[in-house]
Amino acid sequence: MGMPQATHFWTVDEVRALPADGRRYEVVAGELLVTPAPGFSHQEAVAQLLRRLADHCERSGVGHAPADLTPEPGALVQPDVFVVGLVAGRRPRDWSDIEQILLAVEVLSPSTARADRTMKRRLYQRAGVPEYWIVDLEARLVERWRPLDARPEMLTDTLSWRPDPAVSPLTIELADFFRRILDGP
Repeated sequence: MGMPQATHFWTVDEVRALPADGRRYEVVAGELLVTPAPGFSHQEAVAQLLRRLADHCERSGVGHAPADLTPEPGALVQPDVFVVGLVAGRRPRDWSDIEQILLAVEVLSPSTARADRTMKRRLYQRAGVPEYWIVDLEARLVERWRPLDARPEMLTDTLSWRPDPAVSPLTIELADFFRRILDGP
């Protein structure tokens, strides 16, 4: 009987060196997460959220975009959508300028559900991200997590987000949001 194989602890540099093959490579707590290219409904949900957040962020002065983020040392994730705070009163010029993630969003896929609901959720909570949304297209709901939550807030009617109290909240009517994605215009 042989010795069990030690699990490889992945680093951010190793993940960045992986090939650009259409998959998304991320690392959380040394575990490599590999996600295949997303499906049509997944990308439509991302596009809908980006449009709504872009309009809101333009009014509230925060930026957003999908890209590699390091919410804590040793982690490299690419949320489907995220919003970051301003840096010295301006939009970040480089991803390394980001000081605070205000919102992270993942749209569930069968291959990502475990990582999105456990590993990434814990990462964003540890990093103090004020809100983490998990968009469940199949169930037509959004799970909203905050840093100290033991359980998510399950939203099926209205999603309201207000990172700046001086700016009116972004409000998304979820029935309409899911209908546009899953049933068409």
